[in-house]
Amino acid sequence: MSTKPMKLGKIIKPSKIIKHSLWWIGASAIAFSTVMPLVWTLATSFKPASEALSNYLSLLPKVPTLENYQRVFAETPFAQYLLNSLFLALAGCVTNLFFGGLGGYALAKLRFRGRKIVFGAFLASMMVPGIVTMVPAFLVLRYWPLAGGNDLLGQGGFGLINTYWAVILPGAAGPFAVFFMKQFFESLPDELGEAARIDGASEFRIFVQVYLPLAAAGLAVLGVLTFQAGWNAFLWPLIVLNDPSMLTVQVALSTFVNDKVTDFGPLMAGTVMSSVPVLIIFVLAQRHIIEGVAHLGASK
Repeated sequence: MSTKPMKLGKIIKPSKIIKHSLWWIGASAIAFSTVMPLVWTLATSFKPASEALSNYLSLLPKVPTLENYQRVFAETPFAQYLLNSLFLALAGCVTNLFFGGLGGYALAKLRFRGRKIVFGAFLASMMVPGIVTMVPAFLVLRYWPLAGGNDLLGQGGFGLINTYWAVILPGAAGPFAVFFMKQFFESLPDELGEAARIDGASEFRIFVQVYLPLAAAGLAVLGVLTFQAGWNAFLWPLIVLNDPSMLTVQVALSTFVNDKVTDFGPLMAGTVMSSVPVLIIFVLAQRHIIEGVAHLGASK
């Protein structure tokens, strides 16, 4: 006869059960509040005008239709707006990756007088709301010398207003890009740069050929964030662009909203189409995003 003691089942404390249940309830609530607006937007884009108002809470259209998508392209040059937004988002992404990488590399790997002051100025600029700098930025672009009919003193014309430069230049080297890349470059060993300097490489060559390839994960994260910010920009392009053919997709969506009525069907259809490029970018870059976040977390 065996004398081994019987194993009792693991006793779970009631407090642990409550914490586990609360965690799942909170996670489910956050997921529901995040996903449901997207589902409602997609469903409304397939509803006819009458159903979009009378049956707006339904997540399944009774009579699905593509009329809203057709109206978006029929009533507005939506394809041109998509191309405009794509150009501006890519331009902002490229300039932030290059200049942000240069600034981050200089602050992380080079030793020069005033380095901490410069970095502090970048951090301080991140604390200033963008709405505060809009008027000064507009005046600088308006009185840009020898541009848009202006003379050497910036008088007589409109400067860079109503050009794509007015959208690209103010955010070409954002303080967040410099700060983000500085933190990433600091996690890379200094010995790599020192070895390249011994071999006679210039600082720019060290930046491009040594450190920049190693920062691919960080560049991917920054690129996705910058592209998303540029694609979703609304207020600044609305202020500095007056030519209807130059408007961005976010500004174009506002044409379906006026003081009296909101045309929900085309508005939601345009919203769905404008969300696709960012979604594609996230899907393609998700591996690099995870690697970049993990790398920054491991370096701390």
